[in-house]
Amino acid sequence: MSIQEIIKQQIEQNNIIIFMKGTPDFPQCGFSSNAINLLKKCGAKFASVNVLENPEIRQGIKEYSNWPTIPQLYVNGEFIGGNDIMVEMFENGELQALVQEAQ
Repeated sequence: MSIQEIIKQQIEQNNIIIFMKGTPDFPQCGFSSNAINLLKKCGAKFASVNVLENPEIRQGIKEYSNWPTIPQLYVNGEFIGGNDIMVEMFENGELQALVQEAQ
């Protein structure tokens, strides 16, 4: 199975999944930490993938989404965006609505 197929499978098997640096309990960068805090404020039940554990996934997710940075949030199989987009969506209530809908 290619790294792209593995990533696709992870996204399809989880309503809400975030590809991040570190884990939700121990984020390894400020952007990942902030993204997790936003998801928690929304009451999200989510899966996470620590890209630092696998360089192939770290590079592969950037190619999969055609997005250069991490974290990356997917909801119901759709790429939502990174930290900046999540902040903007949270501030206008879109992120909360998206999370509720996905659960």
